Amino acid sequence: MSNNNSQGGIVIVDDNPNNLQVLSGILQHAGFKVRQALSGEIALRAIAASAPDLILLDIRMPGMGGYETCRRLKADAVTRDIPVVFISALTETADKLAAFRAGGVDYVSKPFQAEEVLARVRTHLQLHHMQRQLESQVADRTAELRVTCDALRESQGQYRRMLEQTIQAIAITIEKRDPYTAGHQARVSRLAVTISQKLGLPPDQIDGIRLGGMIHDLGKISVPAEILTRPGRLTDVEFLLVKSHPEVAGDILRQVEFPWPVMDMILQHHERTDGSGYPKGLRGDEILLEARIIAVADVVEAMATHRPYRAALGIDRALDEIRHGAGRLYDPDVCGVCLHLFEVDGYLLSPSLGG
Repeated sequence: MSNNNSQGGIVIVDDNPNNLQVLSGILQHAGFKVRQALSGEIALRAIAASAPDLILLDIRMPGMGGYETCRRLKADAVTRDIPVVFISALTETADKLAAFRAGGVDYVSKPFQAEEVLARVRTHLQLHHMQRQLESQVADRTAELRVTCDALRESQGQYRRMLEQTIQAIAITIEKRDPYTAGHQARVSRLAVTISQKLGLPPDQIDGIRLGGMIHDLGKISVPAEILTRPGRLTDVEFLLVKSHPEVAGDILRQVEFPWPVMDMILQHHERTDGSGYPKGLRGDEILLEARIIAVADVVEAMATHRPYRAALGIDRALDEIRHGAGRLYDPDVCGVCLHLFEVDGYLLSPSLGG
């Protein structure tokens, strides 16, 4: 055995000096570095001072026996991975099982053969060395992965910030064309986020709802400004043109890869639970939860505030619509949370609107 493979060496624990001398001689002759301990207590102190690569441990010793010595070694984070090979004159199966339960990796019966001891020692030292190499490789790889993950998180953070800035720019562009509804999308987004929080949705999903709410009327960019800002009732043709805005938004966003289902949120925010909505006539759970949330927030904000074609109806009328439409037009859970926000929590669409 090469000295290069015996670094750290072996501790032999036995209360019989003759046994210690015999074992030490065998191992030292084979090139191992050996330390001796006449008791479990001495062994623990020696091992704590300088950890070996392997421990050969007798069972029957005065004071602290081999089982207890091994259990204490395995209970200590510093020494628990050191392989322990029991060497004992006890030959009963129960004794051997107790040795393995205490944490031993092998069991050699006395009287032993020198070749057997050397074979067991070399095998377990090799396994221990391979385990340490593997642990070192895992630690190195984990550190590399941690650095990579940190870089990916930073990159993802930058991507999300750029995405949010782009969405905000789009929202501002939409509202520039429709000054009468300036702030509508921001108020819908804020209310949708508050409802989502009350529903207990995870933060990442809420982020998607916030951004989806901010551009839910993106498709109105295709509607002529004179229609959006015209006072009075729209003609049927004009109203059909306005109703096309979810599909227009879907076409615009179809090639954009969001980390959330933003396109579906916008495409479905005018769908209704009973299938009476547009553009697809989806029903119930066919409608994305995020879209159901934005739908309720959109209805409340639109009814409570001024529009070119009508005066503000007020928050009470808006909440009556939600109350009467719950379960028929709108998601009942979303409606319940929305009503609680305004009627119990005192939520305001914005301080200037008073509701």
